Amino acid sequence: MSAASSAPRLSFLQSCGRVFSIFFAFGRRSPRFKLYFVLSQMPVVIALFAQVNQVFQRQGMQSPMLFFSRGIMSFDLQFLVLLLVLFYGTSICLEEVEGRTLMYLTTRPVPKAAVILGKYAAYVLFLAVMINVGVILAFLVLNIRSLGTGAAYPVLFQFMGVLTLAILAYTAFFTLLGTLSKRALALGLMFSFGWEAVVQYFPGATQRFTIAHYLKSLLPSQTATGGLSFLTYRLEPTAPLLAVAVLLLLTVVFLAAACLVFTHKDFILSTD
Repeated sequence: MSAASSAPRLSFLQSCGRVFSIFFAFGRRSPRFKLYFVLSQMPVVIALFAQVNQVFQRQGMQSPMLFFSRGIMSFDLQFLVLLLVLFYGTSICLEEVEGRTLMYLTTRPVPKAAVILGKYAAYVLFLAVMINVGVILAFLVLNIRSLGTGAAYPVLFQFMGVLTLAILAYTAFFTLLGTLSKRALALGLMFSFGWEAVVQYFPGATQRFTIAHYLKSLLPSQTATGGLSFLTYRLEPTAPLLAVAVLLLLTVVFLAAACLVFTHKDFILSTD
């Protein structure tokens, strides 16, 4: 009797938890996590540069929240989140195929779907921590003179919620892409900085075929932030509750499809 068959069977949730704990422990010590964490703090560098620039100009920043919404949030939502999520999401499957560890994972007494869901949960947690730490620190740097008022904190939490939903939905989509194609990274770049970057500005119902549309529908109002610049350009927003429901539904659909593909697809491991 093989070791795999003699090992005690775990429930599906226990299997997901086991995979999550393994990849979370391994991932937070990996050089990749450290590199991506440094990259995720680029908003802090931008905020520090803005504050230093104001010091040299010998005047205070006229509207920290305006700079935060137009500068930091635009950079995060339109570039940084997409880039980091793309690398993490596509690697959920592809790093096992390219690293030739897929056979080891799939011979364990763990359902294949649990491998996808456990790794997805671990990587989403990494991404949420990295991105939101950068956003919080950038917010504190920009609002250092008015931290005691607390008026802007609800807007900060709303921004963090939008970014977290972006991480959930985009990571699920790129996870599916990684199970479908070895060229997932290139396809993901085209999707992120092609389709999502352009179609979201189309007038009418076309923009609703992007994930970005539903994320932007949840952004704070212009009165709360002082303006969102091109983030809301040509936006015909979906109702907030419906936008959240669509994002969560897309996340579930993409993950379910990724699990089905990973379970039934015969992956060809490179022998080079």
